[in-house]
Amino acid sequence: MTLATSIVRVVDPVALASAAATVRRRIVFINRFFYPDTSATSQILFELTTRLAERGLEIHVICSRQLYDDASAVLAPIENVRGVQVHRVWTSRFGRDGLMGRAIDYGSFYITCAAQLLGLVERDDLVVAKTDPPLISIVAASITRLRGARLVNWLQDIFPEVASHLGANPLPPWLNRRLQGLRDASLMRAQLNVVLGSRMREHLEALRIPAAKIRIVANWANGDEVVAQSLDSSNLRRTLGLQDKFVVAYSGNLGRAHEFETLLLAAQRLRDNQNVVFLMIGGGAKMPALRQAVQEKGLPNMRFLPYQPRELLSDTLAAADVHVACLLPALEGLIVPSKFYGILAAGRPAIFIGDVDGELARVIGAADCGAVVGCGDGEMLVAAIEEMRADPARCWEMGQRARALFGEQYTCERAAREWVELIGEV
Repeated sequence: MTLATSIVRVVDPVALASAAATVRRRIVFINRFFYPDTSATSQILFELTTRLAERGLEIHVICSRQLYDDASAVLAPIENVRGVQVHRVWTSRFGRDGLMGRAIDYGSFYITCAAQLLGLVERDDLVVAKTDPPLISIVAASITRLRGARLVNWLQDIFPEVASHLGANPLPPWLNRRLQGLRDASLMRAQLNVVLGSRMREHLEALRIPAAKIRIVANWANGDEVVAQSLDSSNLRRTLGLQDKFVVAYSGNLGRAHEFETLLLAAQRLRDNQNVVFLMIGGGAKMPALRQAVQEKGLPNMRFLPYQPRELLSDTLAAADVHVACLLPALEGLIVPSKFYGILAAGRPAIFIGDVDGELARVIGAADCGAVVGCGDGEMLVAAIEEMRADPARCWEMGQRARALFGEQYTCERAAREWVELIGEV
């Protein structure tokens, strides 16, 4: 996303109140998980909906009674959370471990969510469908058409393309094509499709979705939860004995959409440089393979930690001089790595490994708040690390620009203003 295409429209408080007052119907968000769940999509939805409710809008959320990491959790069917009316529907409880069980969980949510929508939504209500479970926009498009309501699709990722690129799509080709056609029709049926960046917008335009039906509203980090701290203030950095090291960190999920080979190449080339440490914090599908590779190669400069408590997020992010985000190039336009916003909020430079014309690459290049490295280019990654290590003042300045960019474009308050404006238009 270029800075030019992501400038936030300034809306004064009077205009915000006026826009909110004109919306007299309910707004219904759909996502499989919601508060008290702490997964990324539910956290983002919680932060947005509670702010919209504070502005006087009637907000409802349809979700499941489970938690992302605990299928056995039993949450209340009906609850009011800070002004948001939550409707938790029944689903099967197989969880995330097996592909077939996950498919059954998806299917049961489609059915019970459709029933809840039919009973809740009235003419001219606004339904906002996120993308968990995948293809829920097909269900939402059918119900909103039947009830005379309006639809906005909020695309956190784009399926089934993501699954196909990862080789994890279990559908036969004929069914995949049929579902993709229905998905495209649901995007065309919507009043608006909210995407996370310019590359995702370009993907929808390639599907022949009219530009007038596409709006960029970037995701965000919680600026109260993540604040910029100095290196010296990090307890984690001191505990690990890294005060005199240049720390390159990866924090969060290392999943199927990511790659670690470039980091591994850089660690190999810098194995004899005792001033540089690679700190891997978190988990994910690919983290065990990275651990094994590090052990096999005997690399002393790559260290691993499990996920850290969320309340320590600021301190954890402050432990690094620079943070890494990555995405497989084939997934550009389909996913935007959410960890990037936390890096900006922490006031640290970001090194993006992936498509050099990717979404994050465009933002970093325009704001000069880090570096961009192509997948597999270990030498370029080493050069970027060495350049930042050799010039602490420039590294600090990039971190300052990162935090400034966060404050301008990637806060929840900014997103809430854009959503109020968007809702008023729809």
